[in-house]
Amino acid sequence: MPQRPSPTPPSVQPDTTLPAQARLPINRCNLPAVILGSLTFQSHPQHLEIDGVRSFYADLFQALHVLDTPQQRAQKFQDYMTVKFRLSAPEDAGAAQGRGRTKADYRQMLRGWFFDADGREAAVLKSWVESRFGLLTRYHKGAIHDRAEPHFALFLQDRASGLHNTNALETQMDVLHAFCQFELAQRFAGLPHLTLYRGVNRLDAFEVLSKSDRHHQVMLFNNINSFTANRDTAGEFGDHILTVQVPVSKIVFFSGLLDGLLKGEDEYIVLGGVYAVETSTY
Repeated sequence: MPQRPSPTPPSVQPDTTLPAQARLPINRCNLPAVILGSLTFQSHPQHLEIDGVRSFYADLFQALHVLDTPQQRAQKFQDYMTVKFRLSAPEDAGAAQGRGRTKADYRQMLRGWFFDADGREAAVLKSWVESRFGLLTRYHKGAIHDRAEPHFALFLQDRASGLHNTNALETQMDVLHAFCQFELAQRFAGLPHLTLYRGVNRLDAFEVLSKSDRHHQVMLFNNINSFTANRDTAGEFGDHILTVQVPVSKIVFFSGLLDGLLKGEDEYIVLGGVYAVETSTY
C-alpha cells in the first residue's frame, strides 16, 4: 500500500520549471506542459484530464459510478473497451487481417512496457505522453537531448512499428488514463500525493537540475516512468533509492487497477517532468 507523503524539504525551491527542450508548446489536456511538468505542480497538484475523453465516453463513467467494488469497475471497464474498440474482432475496425499488429491493444502496451521500457510498446506510450501532455521523450535506448541524435530516430522507428495496423491505440490509452484517475479518486479520495520509490544503480544517469544537499535533488525525469509503492522492491533494482512524492493526478496506471497487469512489483506508471527527489542507499 502506498505511503502518505512527507513534506517537501524546505531547502528545495518550488520554482523550478520544465525546461523548454523537454516540452511541447501545445498538448491535449487541461494544463500546458510547462505547468504540469514543473516542480510547482508537484508541490501543488491539480486535476489532469485529456481533452474530451470524459464527455465522449460519458456512458462508461456513468456506469462505473453505480458499481461498488474495484473488481466490478475493472470488469466493466474491460468489457466496455472490448466492445467499443472491437478488440476481439479488429477487422471490424478496418485492421488488415494477417498484417501488422491487429491484436495490439492497451493491455499489450502495458505488458510491453513492463518487460522493456525501451521497446516498441514503450515507444508508443512515450509518443502518447508527448501528444496528450506535451512532455517530450528524454530517453529511449539512450538519452535524447537533441532530435538529431541517433536515439531519436530509433524512437521514431519503434513508435511507427508499434502503431502500424492497430486500432486507435492512443485513444485506448486516453480512456485507460481517465479510468485510472476515476479509480484513484475512489481509493484515495482527497489525497494529493503518494510516496513512491525507484531503485537505480547510477544517480549520474539522471538529469539533475539542482541540489540542496547530498540527499535532496531536483531531477528531470523521462516523460513516463515506473515507480513502486514498495521500498524493498525498489531496492531489488539498484543500490540507490529515489523517494518521490508523486501527485496522484500524474499516475497513468498502477498495479491492481486491472487483474493480471503489473502485479509482481507493485508498479506505478507515472508522468514525468521536474521532481524533488530524496536519495538514499538501500
